[in-house]
Amino acid sequence: MKRRLFIKKTTATASLLGIGITGINAMNILHPNKTTNLSNMFKLNYAPHLGMFKNHAGNDPIDQLNFMADQGFTAFEDNGMKGRALETQEKMAKTMSDRNMTMGVFVAHKIYWKEPNLASGDIDKRKEFLNEIKESVEVAKRVNAKWMTVVPGHVDLRQNIHYQTAHVIETLKQASAILEPHNLTMVLEPLNFRNHPGLFLSESPQAYQICKAVNSPSCKILFDIYHQQIQEGNLIPNIDNCWDEIAYFQIGDNPGRNEPTTGEINYKNVFKHIHSKGFKGVLGMEHGNSISGKEGELSVINAYKESDSF
Repeated sequence: MKRRLFIKKTTATASLLGIGITGINAMNILHPNKTTNLSNMFKLNYAPHLGMFKNHAGNDPIDQLNFMADQGFTAFEDNGMKGRALETQEKMAKTMSDRNMTMGVFVAHKIYWKEPNLASGDIDKRKEFLNEIKESVEVAKRVNAKWMTVVPGHVDLRQNIHYQTAHVIETLKQASAILEPHNLTMVLEPLNFRNHPGLFLSESPQAYQICKAVNSPSCKILFDIYHQQIQEGNLIPNIDNCWDEIAYFQIGDNPGRNEPTTGEINYKNVFKHIHSKGFKGVLGMEHGNSISGKEGELSVINAYKESDSF
């Protein structure tokens, strides 16, 4: 098993890379299933994604999931899960179940990055979206997912913003009616103006207003800390103001959209605040690695240990 080879070689690798892995960190990485109860490693449910640890675990998604679990991660997210082969979905679901990992978000539908869909009020675009939500219900059941990401698409420059908002709300109400019987939740993700110019949904207060109008347990907010640092800042107060509509978080430091400790966000304080409010959900690690190769992968693990040590 590749993981076993990794366990044997990690000490030498760490020494060569100049990364200090001592005490509890060394025990967790070198002997993940022997002397330490990793289910209590982190205070929050951080969720890596495929490819984040491929230099240690290899390309096979099952090996990658097992590696994540071996390092103490209790959740996993996969934007592209819907597009994976049914057999792969089933194998991944079984592995997550066996390792007591929570499945996080996957993207529920085609995202319109350059043209309006939900904001336009176009009935055909609405039907397309609702059909994709129905398809995503089956994927969610297969992989034991509770949440799916929804991005309402581009603004419609030919319509007043208030009409656009009404169109989005009506579509999301109809989508919620599909999801509610299955106890599934679509999480609306506001995206920042710099990386994604022209999108309809960009700010947390806007997402909050829409969720209040939809008024369904199946329509909540995905608060992406990276996006909202760029878009609006004032992170902790905005988290507090949106709290009763937030169902999911995603992580990335700014600038760079890499792991915590590489940018300006004080993630230790942000995580401490989220934990203090009793959050039991998933925080997706939707970011890159600031350093390539095995060294970078170990840096990601250590960054989460540091940021979680509040």
